[in-house]
Amino acid sequence: MLQDQRLNKNVPIPLYFQLKELIMNEIRNGNYKSGEVIPTENEIGEIFEISRTTVRQAIRELENEGWLYRKKSKGTFVSKPKINQSFIQALGSFNEQILKSGRTPRTELLDFKRMAPPEQVAATLELAPGDKVIFIHRRRYADDEPIVMVKTYLPYKECSFVMKHDLENESLYPILGTNEETKIYKIRRFIEATDAKAYDMKNLNIGRGKAIQRFMSVGYNVFDKPIEYSIARYRGDRNTFEVVIGANSSYSQSIKK
Repeated sequence: MLQDQRLNKNVPIPLYFQLKELIMNEIRNGNYKSGEVIPTENEIGEIFEISRTTVRQAIRELENEGWLYRKKSKGTFVSKPKINQSFIQALGSFNEQILKSGRTPRTELLDFKRMAPPEQVAATLELAPGDKVIFIHRRRYADDEPIVMVKTYLPYKECSFVMKHDLENESLYPILGTNEETKIYKIRRFIEATDAKAYDMKNLNIGRGKAIQRFMSVGYNVFDKPIEYSIARYRGDRNTFEVVIGANSSYSQSIKK
């Protein structure tokens, strides 16, 4: 517990950062479990003989990073552990990622239709004038908690067969993989951090201005033709993303989604 820890005031490491690391370690070690309240700012200040401003800065950063959350008039509590997503480097299905984290996955299909593509989608998928796309809008859950919104566009001409499938209970990439011309062999991902908008607040139960990780993905077939364009918005407070980089490393991955 924090009462047993000490800050080193003789090193040039800011005290708030030392405190933040101590609290994180206590959570990681299971000394403060999910849903438990931590000591108040005044109590922490007294334990370490530091100012409330220093304590508040450490707590605020832990809140922003999803380790803690506040309940008005009740205190500061430990959040559920973040879901580690490794699909950036080793592409597996959403269900596989969630199951590995010990949670139960679920997909809610919000829209699934044939439509005229937005201009950017048409350009990305290299469509001819008048070509249509399949639009798939999904909300995806871990233990009934919404963690990501996904909008996906597929060229209708090549992918019309997808509309015969149940995308609440089937994964998209295995469906595309039943046809050599639509099987995904390569993906390019673009990642950016942004603030939650009204769309995220409505669909992900997240407050305005909270962190969102936005992924734009383009999937290509064996002929290097773009087959899929997706935009995913992940809750920053419930997800963490793993990237491993090694010299001269190579990966052979079976791609599912």
